[in-house]
Amino acid sequence: MQQKYAGDVSVSKAWETLQEDPNAALLDVRTIPEFQFVGVPDLSGIGKETHFLPWQVYPQMQVNPDFVEAVKLSGVNEDQPVFILCRSGVRSISAAVALTAAGFNNCFNVEQGFEGPPDENGHRGKIAGWKATGIPWKQS
Repeated sequence: MQQKYAGDVSVSKAWETLQEDPNAALLDVRTIPEFQFVGVPDLSGIGKETHFLPWQVYPQMQVNPDFVEAVKLSGVNEDQPVFILCRSGVRSISAAVALTAAGFNNCFNVEQGFEGPPDENGHRGKIAGWKATGIPWKQS
């Protein structure tokens, strides 16, 4: 059986590739409230911008019917490496599968996402994921 997307990578591997490969892109597929209140990856230090395109539409959380078209319109092309990030690495798999089915060749799920799993107190962003790893991010 053919794999449905290019594979899973750690946040560290995604960050390393984003720094080294000028064609690599980061696509954050969380909801708009997550972008606004939880924080976002900050690629300004490496001269790049994150693409923010929700996979699901808040508050109903239905799949965004315009997702693939929005990615194409964002300037992400079908042959560049695309690292897809969500809260914990689940929605990003669905987005990677959908983009791969639409002809994108190098879609990678970023494992553990932006916030990772909850810690022993039920708080995210402390034990794994983009934030906990110490990779640049910002909050409005």
